[in-house]
Amino acid sequence: MLVARQLTKEYRSGDAVVRALDTVSFDIPQGAYVAIVGASGSGKTTLLGLLAGLDLPTGGTVLLDGADLSRMTEDARARLRGEKVGFVFQSFQLIPTLTAVENVAVPLELRGEAGATQRAQHVLDRVGLTGRARHFPAQLSGGEQQRVAIARAFANRPRVLFADEPTGNLDATTGARVIELLESLNRESGTTVIMVSHDAALAARAERTIRLADGRMLSDSASDRGRHAVGAVAP
Repeated sequence: MLVARQLTKEYRSGDAVVRALDTVSFDIPQGAYVAIVGASGSGKTTLLGLLAGLDLPTGGTVLLDGADLSRMTEDARARLRGEKVGFVFQSFQLIPTLTAVENVAVPLELRGEAGATQRAQHVLDRVGLTGRARHFPAQLSGGEQQRVAIARAFANRPRVLFADEPTGNLDATTGARVIELLESLNRESGTTVIMVSHDAALAARAERTIRLADGRMLSDSASDRGRHAVGAVAP
């Protein structure tokens, strides 16, 4: 599903060149649940942006479902993300003037899909928000808002979902429930989940952990869950 080869990203800061990511390589198969961990400044978010095609590397390549992101135009990468990628962010990024079901329906409507509202309601049901569909974000708790964001990310049946610190604004109990939801949807739909987290305990629940430090990959290891995982079957 994702192939990274010798990924390098450099930024210029004044007269200095900062290497945020340094020759990182790995393969991630369809249906995997992978955590990317490391201290602040280790390159986690930079790596996520390159894998999603939100930014381009200084060197190396990313293949997303066989497509070489570096060889695509910005518009083509945007279309690919719309068709195959979902995002969940720490800050939820819901539209405050839209209800939960309207927020979830937005990406479907942008794609011109018929039955967008019905599909949005179905996904909200799956994340346990049947009775909250007509509520606005300000009327929802932080955990409920994140579940709306997850429903929105899964609404277009993505092949891969990128989650950037999805529990960062939640208390420990609510954060654990959100991770359980991501795990459940990963198993049920076969969607590849790539999660960036600074929380070692949450990351340990993934099948596999990629650890970064100073832009380099320190380790790439399977967890106990990964060693005993049963492959998910797509609906």
